Amino acid sequence: MPPPADIVKVAIEWPGAYPKLMEIDQKKPLSAIIKEVCDGWSLANHEYFALQHADSSNFYITEKNRNEIKNGTILRLTTSPAQNAQQLHERIQSSSMDAKLEALKDLASLSRDVTFAQEFINLDGISLLTQMVESGTERYQKLQKIMKPCFGDMLSFTLTAFVELMDHGIVSWDTFSVAFIKKIASFVNKSAIDVSILQRSLAILESMVLNSHDLYQKVAQEITIGQLIPHLQGTDQEIQTYTIAVINALFLKAPDERRQEMANILAQKQLRSIILTHVIRAQRAINNEMAHQLYVLQVLTFNLLEDRMMTKMDPQDQAQRDIIFELRRIAFDAESEPNNSSGSMEKRKSMYTRDYKKLGFINHVNPAMDFTQTPPGMLALDNMLYFAKHHQDAYIRIVLENSSREDKHECPFGRSSIELTKMLCEILKVGELPSETCNDFHPMFFTHDRSFEEFFCICIQLLNKTWKEMRATSEDFNKVMQVVKEQVMRALTTKPSSLDQFKSKLQNLSYTEILKIRQSERMNQEDFQSRPILELKEKIQPEILELIKQQRLNRLVEGTCFRKLNCRRRQDKFWYCRLSPNHKVLHYGDLEESPQGEVPHDSLQDKLPVADIKAVVTGKDCPHMKEKGALKQNKEVLELAFSILYDSNCQLNFIAPDKHEYCIWTDGLNALLGKDMMSELTRNDLDTLLSMEIKLRLLDLENIQIPDAPPPIPKEPSNYDFVYDCN
Repeated sequence: MPPPADIVKVAIEWPGAYPKLMEIDQKKPLSAIIKEVCDGWSLANHEYFALQHADSSNFYITEKNRNEIKNGTILRLTTSPAQNAQQLHERIQSSSMDAKLEALKDLASLSRDVTFAQEFINLDGISLLTQMVESGTERYQKLQKIMKPCFGDMLSFTLTAFVELMDHGIVSWDTFSVAFIKKIASFVNKSAIDVSILQRSLAILESMVLNSHDLYQKVAQEITIGQLIPHLQGTDQEIQTYTIAVINALFLKAPDERRQEMANILAQKQLRSIILTHVIRAQRAINNEMAHQLYVLQVLTFNLLEDRMMTKMDPQDQAQRDIIFELRRIAFDAESEPNNSSGSMEKRKSMYTRDYKKLGFINHVNPAMDFTQTPPGMLALDNMLYFAKHHQDAYIRIVLENSSREDKHECPFGRSSIELTKMLCEILKVGELPSETCNDFHPMFFTHDRSFEEFFCICIQLLNKTWKEMRATSEDFNKVMQVVKEQVMRALTTKPSSLDQFKSKLQNLSYTEILKIRQSERMNQEDFQSRPILELKEKIQPEILELIKQQRLNRLVEGTCFRKLNCRRRQDKFWYCRLSPNHKVLHYGDLEESPQGEVPHDSLQDKLPVADIKAVVTGKDCPHMKEKGALKQNKEVLELAFSILYDSNCQLNFIAPDKHEYCIWTDGLNALLGKDMMSELTRNDLDTLLSMEIKLRLLDLENIQIPDAPPPIPKEPSNYDFVYDCN
């Protein structure tokens, strides 16, 4: 008798018959189980049959995934993947339009299953679909006017099936013809096309560009930015998302020498203002996928600065030196140049050296040497010139204000600009590839064509203001830069919608305000370090940890929607996981779309008893992070990955939507297993709640000095005459 762990109780359906309740022995071959089921219904040729989940996924049961079958699962006996693939391969070539449409609809649904997909691809199904797209559209061109809905649905299902089949990574993208690319591009270039056809066509183009250098070149020849922009001016956010994804893919895969040219085209077509008007400021919420694509576009745009950031200044290059001369001219506006005599040449050098010192360069004689460090390289000089030309009054005021001071409190404009540019590049991660999971875009960077330069102009004025507020000297330079970085970072976290709003936020974050914030944070962290307070902390810490544990478990009961990712492209495929109210079972299952609230337990098909969980692993220890692929190497994805290990060689793999959810789930799962909650979020919550609880308990002792040691016990009195006998 096999152990109970190997026996699974399931229900099996067959059309026209009552469902069967039976026990499946997981040690028996799957073919033997299918034969047993077929024999029960007197069905011959059991090799033509297979089992699949009876839920909306309809995924086939295979030797690889059979361990996912749990007690209470409802299965369906159906035709085998090979038979089904063969039948559909024939049906989609039917001469009947209705039969063909129905077959393509079934194909689009079944293609999500990798088992079926493999069988259909083995029949050269991908080639058949591409031929239908290339030639089929012309074949039914005459019928399009009288059968437009049918034609649109047929093409939509064909493209959907193609996308689903390709997403399994079985077939290389390099195998497709120019004719197929032209046809897909033509759907995108049409002004009036069915939304579902347009969406899938954009998805196909994005995948082509991201997965093949040869296809990138062919797609780039067929699709122009001008043809994509009209799709951004519509109201369908999904179409807008896919459109920006295609633009990002073209941007990302473009050769270095082509990227700047492409950026110029984007500027000419006013892409930024169109996105600002029709996406960011549209009267609707921005979903996660759109936020990710905007973040990617933001990163790729800023990465155009990398070349200048990593370019050293050539002290012998006259054109580059002329920029420094221009900075001096704008600031000091020399009335006339001395004559070219040897004496006047010395005067000129002396005057230039004096002026360069006033401008705040480290090297007064040859300021070009200040720009030989990379980063920020020539980017710092570009920013200084932009500030001098486009904010001339502010530039002259800062330079003259500091050059006239003689009390060692002058703020060196040149040195400050160089260090500030370097700091802003670090904050915006200029030169780094975009993350696969990040949604952190800033609306204000879409409000100006020269957003980085304007960002610099605001921050250099902030730096000068903070320098004065701190009454800093050259020895305090690094301290000032730290304060400015904190001011900028705190202002950015509020996600200002415009540069003016960002400037307003900085006005409220003066040096005095930063000191108050630091003092408040320091009080929370350091002020309660006396022995009595530490003893009190130790006493109430278990209560706080129990409170945090209950909060984590309550969040697991609410559940979380997780996104399915792969290395080819981001997918709008989701699955949901939640803990049962009695904390004994994890319920999980696939979803068609992102839910708007909690997903009920009964709609989640799969279960995992908490008692079966062996361990929880994170990061590189996760099975799905050990696979090969570009996505798996992404540092940010590694930081969000965790897996539940159960039974023998079984696991449930997660990629959290963000760091907060990662901490919630890893804490909650560790709490269920009786282990310590070790996340950064737990440490922060513990510090915050401990601090609040201690402050509440010490309210009655306000303004009373708490000694480090208990007071001494007084000596006994010389007599007890003061004692009053109540009796």
